[in-house]
Amino acid sequence: MASESRDNRAPDEPYVTEFEAAVRSVDGTDVRLKETYFYAEGGGQPADRGTLNGIDVVDVQMRDGETVHTLATAPDFETGDDVTGSIDDEFRTYCMRAHTASHALYGAGRELFDDHGYGGFDIDAEKGRIDFETDRDPDEVNALTLQRMVNEVVWESRDVSWREMDAAQARDRDEIVFNETGAAETTDTVRIVEIDDWDIAACGGTHVENTVEIGPVKVLEVSNPGSGLVRVEYAVGPTAVRAQLDETRAATRAARTLETSVEELPERATAVVEENATLEAEVDTLRDRLLEERLESLGDDTVSKDGEEWIVGELDIDGIGPNDVSERVRALAGDIGDVVALTGVNGSAFVVVGTTGETDASELVDDVTATFGGGGGGGPTFAQGGGLEDDPAAVVDYLRTEA
Repeated sequence: MASESRDNRAPDEPYVTEFEAAVRSVDGTDVRLKETYFYAEGGGQPADRGTLNGIDVVDVQMRDGETVHTLATAPDFETGDDVTGSIDDEFRTYCMRAHTASHALYGAGRELFDDHGYGGFDIDAEKGRIDFETDRDPDEVNALTLQRMVNEVVWESRDVSWREMDAAQARDRDEIVFNETGAAETTDTVRIVEIDDWDIAACGGTHVENTVEIGPVKVLEVSNPGSGLVRVEYAVGPTAVRAQLDETRAATRAARTLETSVEELPERATAVVEENATLEAEVDTLRDRLLEERLESLGDDTVSKDGEEWIVGELDIDGIGPNDVSERVRALAGDIGDVVALTGVNGSAFVVVGTTGETDASELVDDVTATFGGGGGGGPTFAQGGGLEDDPAAVVDYLRTEA
């Protein structure tokens, strides 16, 4: 619930966007008025935008129970002067729609969640979000169901009203949601906002008088921002229309690409995924077969060095990385050779080395990375390195002649 003061009329008269008022004080660029219709940031709702005597208002905050307007530049008016306030009507209307939509969404949550509470609320320039305290998993919450329910409330044209109420009495009513802990304990009265037969909450924001003024609502995402919370992000009015159009365009392009209709897009997309999974499995099988054939031919890559048989070869197989051959190299060391060193490319060049222990595998990899860059590690019988700055053929040549 936003902090309120006697000098601020925005919550009670949200449709007023032009007014005149006397200046109570001027402190640099900070101005206090005897009465104002600029909404002060609070309760998740941003401050109003606009001007005082033509000077941009860059921030509005509540300080010590008074509304403070921060201007872009120091004003030429003084205490006691009358000034004209002009509030950005488009942004005020957007905030009224978005804030009222959060109440409509909370009412939908009352219907969908057996056990829930208020977990937070916020409006930014493009979207709003409301958090529910609930044990429900976000994956169990159907965004389209929420969207349908809140839009039904919109086109049902339910009245939205606000009134002052004794704080203690409000706290005793279980159906009234408080969106700030302790609000009823720190004030004698609270401001109650009610959507007829749908939602009722203690709230200090600006709201429309009828749900039809919210306009269309688009639920953008349902997520989990933390333990015990479900977050619903949404757009309202023109922003919701644009989001829906963008989604429709994307679906139309996807359907055209897959040579189907939007209506049949889910089935076609499922079929494509299944076809891709089958093809990927076939590719994996072929890749494994190529790898086995390459490993079987390693005997042709034998080099005698210091009384040991070295098997040095290049793996010219797309998609094969060091982890794909590490176990095989461990097994081959001592079987087909005393040292088995294989190189390849998986993003960058890599080397994998297995030995019987006479030649230290980690020292050999350190030698390669010192020459070709990159890094690696391991132990006496197995090590690997990656990020090498030359092609595998150069690494093979080095291992055969220089290492």
